Amino acid sequence: MALRSEFLLLAALWGASFLFMRLGAMEFGAWATAGVRVFIASVFLLPILFWRGRWADLRLNLRPILFVGVLNSALPFALYAFAVQSVSTGLAAILNATSPLMGALVAWLWLDERPGRWRALGLLTGFGGVALLSWNKLGVQDHETTWAILACLGATLCYGISASFTRKHLTGVHPLVTATGSQLGASLLLLLPTALAWPAEPPGLKAWLALLAVGVLCTGLAYILFFRQIDRNGPTQAMTVTFLIPLFAILYGAALLGEAVTMRMVAGAIVVLVGVALAVGLWPSGKQKT
Repeated sequence: MALRSEFLLLAALWGASFLFMRLGAMEFGAWATAGVRVFIASVFLLPILFWRGRWADLRLNLRPILFVGVLNSALPFALYAFAVQSVSTGLAAILNATSPLMGALVAWLWLDERPGRWRALGLLTGFGGVALLSWNKLGVQDHETTWAILACLGATLCYGISASFTRKHLTGVHPLVTATGSQLGASLLLLLPTALAWPAEPPGLKAWLALLAVGVLCTGLAYILFFRQIDRNGPTQAMTVTFLIPLFAILYGAALLGEAVTMRMVAGAIVVLVGVALAVGLWPSGKQKT
């Protein structure tokens, strides 16, 4: 029961991250939003790392972990912060759900993990869902939306590359070490862009609170909950949180930001999530078939 509650809390937190990013990015801008987020997460996670006695592990694997921070936090966080200024938080969350698809595609191309027929069908189905969501939004007359959708997909590609890099170079490293080190690496990378892009007008209290929430709750605390799910249930089961994140994000956006929920969004979300279920081997019969 406790793990189920934590699973729902994790989905709720990651669903809320799109809301908080939007509230922060409207005043901070994309680069500063991402920079402040990873700095806050680093400050939150570092004491836990020391408390768990994992500092030596971080030093031993410092260079690859810092690189993971670039791919898994710095770039995708900035891309999403840019995107949610132009598209709804619900749409951004649905596109984020393609992360396992990108992971499977990158693993196929980089690690030569050839997909079986169900996984291949899942990849095609998932990207078909993306096409359904984006078809009427991409075009020369709507540059901002076009770039926002491409930014979301670019972020998921970063996640996919990061996953394969981690499997190749950081297998066996404790997840807390990777998480904390990656936030430190992201903070270092974003230090200069954050300083250069710092808003001329001082952001208001609401924007600061939004970034505090996304840094502590949606990044620091969410990582800890995710690691517990991996430890207890395994990575495949933990990945199923992907299915609930868009639901929470859409609910938050509709209730708190007045964002519209269209039938195209609902249909596209269903197609994407069916594709993800096939691609990660959760359906049919909870196994990947060849």
